[in-house]
Amino acid sequence: MHPLHAARRRLNTALMQRVAGPDPAAAQHRIHATPGPRWFEPDSPIGIVHADASMYIGGIRALLLQALHPLAMAGVAQHSRYREDVWGRLARTATYIATTTYATIEHAEQAIAIVQAVHARIRGIAPDGRPYHADDPHLLTWVHIAEIDSFLTAHRLFGARRLSPAQQDIYVRQAGTVTTRLGATEVPSNVAELTRALDRYRPELAVTPEAREVAAFLLHRPPVPAVARPGYALLARGAVVSLPDWARVQLQLPRPVRHPSLLAGRAGTAAVRWITTAAPRKTPDPTNHTTAEEIR
Repeated sequence: MHPLHAARRRLNTALMQRVAGPDPAAAQHRIHATPGPRWFEPDSPIGIVHADASMYIGGIRALLLQALHPLAMAGVAQHSRYREDVWGRLARTATYIATTTYATIEHAEQAIAIVQAVHARIRGIAPDGRPYHADDPHLLTWVHIAEIDSFLTAHRLFGARRLSPAQQDIYVRQAGTVTTRLGATEVPSNVAELTRALDRYRPELAVTPEAREVAAFLLHRPPVPAVARPGYALLARGAVVSLPDWARVQLQLPRPVRHPSLLAGRAGTAAVRWITTAAPRKTPDPTNHTTAEEIR
């Protein structure tokens, strides 16, 4: 094997172990190769967006944006070991997204039930004195819209395969069906509704010391090996430049120079894409892969 290809395979294995757990091949096989009906086709808009390397930028952006809701941030700060268990948290989140996007309906429903059980135990009092609980439909909707707005924005800017406006609407609707099953309400079903939903939440948003700590952690003290920090810095620059101006102001982040930052984001996603295509992903037998729509 050529030394460059061998190095690429090693990088791919290391990255997959971070985002998919200690046995990524088993997780991949369970999600993609288990026979049975799915909610979505792999080539549908949600399948395209969630398979793209731009998800790494979208994930950083989503965490920054989600942190601006004081109640959502209180739940993370008080119930999450995100500093000590960064990779475990990432692997669980990535596996949940992959499972609800690509796995069988049975496995997707199991994943949702697990998250619901975890959310039922997360409740407390925020620093401002307000009570919160993680299964609050209003908070679930905030987390959802911050996430899909981030994934879709990152894909628009850095994705390998462009989506038409109609396909972007389908993506919002498809992602919303999953979150509705999780317990969210008033979930947007197209891009225009997503924009209006973000506007509705803006009066509730505020920067807190915990939100600033999350931003500093993600942007200045990333939990990555020294050898990976230059690449992570490119992704982080892409995440910051893709944020809306009002979010950067609230988080007290300097306004980036747009063109160089976009180039940095594209370089970062290109590097991730190069690494993650070292080994082709196994897909299910087409004869065993049906969607919910096809069996109705």
